[in-house]
Amino acid sequence: MDKEKFYVTTAIAYTSKTPHVGNTYELVLTDAVARHNRYIGKDVYFLTGTDEHGQKIQEIAEEQGITPQQHVDKIAGEIKDIADMLNISYDGFIRTTDGYHVKAVQKIFKKLYDRGDIYKSEYEGWYCTPCESFWTQTQLKDGCCPDCGRPVQKTKEEAYFFKMSKYQKQLEQYIEDNPDFIQPESRKNEMLNNFIKPGLQDLCVSRSSFSWGIPVDFDPGHVIYVWIDALSNYITALGYSVDEKGELYKKYWPANVHIIGKDILRFHTIYWPIMLMALGEPLPKKIFGHPWMLFGEEKMSKSRGNVIYAQDLVRHFGVDAVRYYMLHEMPFAQDGTITYEVFISRYNSDLANTLGNLVTRTVAMVNKYFGGAVPAPAEEGEFDAGLKAAAEGAMPAIEKKMDSLRVADALDEIWKVANRANKYIDETTPWILAKSDETKPRLGTVLYNLIETIRIIASLLSSYMPETSEKILKEIGAADASYESTTKFGVYEPGSRVGEAAVLFARIDTEKKLAELSAELERQQEPEIELAPYKDYIEFDEWEKLDIRVGKVLECEPVKKSKKLLRFTLEVGGEKRQILSGISQYHKPEELIGKNVVFIANLKPRKMMGLDSCGMILSAEYNGSLTALTTINDIQSGAEIV
Repeated sequence: MDKEKFYVTTAIAYTSKTPHVGNTYELVLTDAVARHNRYIGKDVYFLTGTDEHGQKIQEIAEEQGITPQQHVDKIAGEIKDIADMLNISYDGFIRTTDGYHVKAVQKIFKKLYDRGDIYKSEYEGWYCTPCESFWTQTQLKDGCCPDCGRPVQKTKEEAYFFKMSKYQKQLEQYIEDNPDFIQPESRKNEMLNNFIKPGLQDLCVSRSSFSWGIPVDFDPGHVIYVWIDALSNYITALGYSVDEKGELYKKYWPANVHIIGKDILRFHTIYWPIMLMALGEPLPKKIFGHPWMLFGEEKMSKSRGNVIYAQDLVRHFGVDAVRYYMLHEMPFAQDGTITYEVFISRYNSDLANTLGNLVTRTVAMVNKYFGGAVPAPAEEGEFDAGLKAAAEGAMPAIEKKMDSLRVADALDEIWKVANRANKYIDETTPWILAKSDETKPRLGTVLYNLIETIRIIASLLSSYMPETSEKILKEIGAADASYESTTKFGVYEPGSRVGEAAVLFARIDTEKKLAELSAELERQQEPEIELAPYKDYIEFDEWEKLDIRVGKVLECEPVKKSKKLLRFTLEVGGEKRQILSGISQYHKPEELIGKNVVFIANLKPRKMMGLDSCGMILSAEYNGSLTALTTINDIQSGAEIV
């Protein structure tokens, strides 16, 4: 009998910068969903990956003086490293720069064009680069992007458009006929009432003002806009390319659920379904828009200085503590919050006390009273039935919670069993039972029941805290941790031996840890005092290849839309030369005008932010700051540095 198929995806991460813990929450959430469905016997395919095209990435790369491909390679590598660090069990990792994806997206675009669903026109309106979104004047909020609140730029360019309005009624009817398609319920109402029913505008699906994207193969001046490119990953990763449907596509599509952030719900519940309708492909069964993880009451932002990175949390608290916090502290429909104080509090109460202490003292008692061999149950008592019912009833309750993606509630069901086991210890007082040979049989039953309950807890934890699950099962010598065994009390084999009572989660001294974290943050903000390492020796003739000159700064001004670049006009002897340099954070343009700066004159010209840069101004770097090199004396411009 074939297993039931289950295809689950995250949104692919945008490769503009290293993701913070709020960005990585989605990976852990989706991983728990994937692991749970594998555990209960489904054939799961879990896809994640990176979104690597767009104007924002091209601008960042230009400001850094590297190619867009070099930039996305670096960030995609960091994102994959974070996923691996967090023990994310993905089956596929797609990058939208992958060759097979590029070819498939070009075919998708061409098919939509050939069907008449895409047409060529001109766009004029407001564009938000960080959100990669177009807006009309009436959609702006206080003159800024209604999604992120950042400034927008007036844009006019030739573009291709997708006929969204053609499919409006079809989409509206589909959502009405499939009430679970958009979850939570509040998000469905928001999409229907605020975006769909008021009327859909045709969607801009190509750009001609920048080049970093998938080319429209029949119109090379255009690149395919991010939403057709990025959204298509859910099917191209499975081998879909219009004229060919790979085996994975045939096996797993339609997706059981796309798990995404609530901020991109509109694109996934309107643009993506309409694209699929136009292609004649089935729609995903469910789209779940999860809430945000906030720092206190604010959305995380580097500019606010309130960013927490998963790497730092893992270094201080361990992978499974981070996974537990992310999964347990995020409500189903409201934003969750993270601070170091709350994190440490949950660590101590839930992990060190409730779970860790239960395992440690139970194993210690088996070692102390029975030499490490778990006795067979012999004498039943009045509290046994309650413990067994709690343990056996956990998995059915968890399945109901996970079916509706209430992951935090599923974890609560496991902790209910742990709390019941701790109460059972207080009720049965094994340390008193150990004082008499007459009560030894009852003591053996109590400890067997506790070990069996811990086995079930550890088995249930495998979807959420896999490393902790393995550690506990190994420590108690459990042979069976299967899904089927979680609803049957008494599976643990009597006579099996436990290991030493290891500490799973050592209790944290809150004040000491907060002081350590504060000191670490201060160190990170202090300037580095180490010199950059010397480069390898070169031959003298290599040095002679460089043509280094002096140029007098005639003009200096910031480059529009760039945070780093200054545009210099230099007088070099009897000629003028334009050079762009990324030093605007360290020099005001007016303080450089009239100065003699040192530059490399024989570098090949290159485009930066659409402008020619004919050379490189030399700067000294120290403590993270740059200083343009100037001459002591006011010498003739064009003079050669020898």
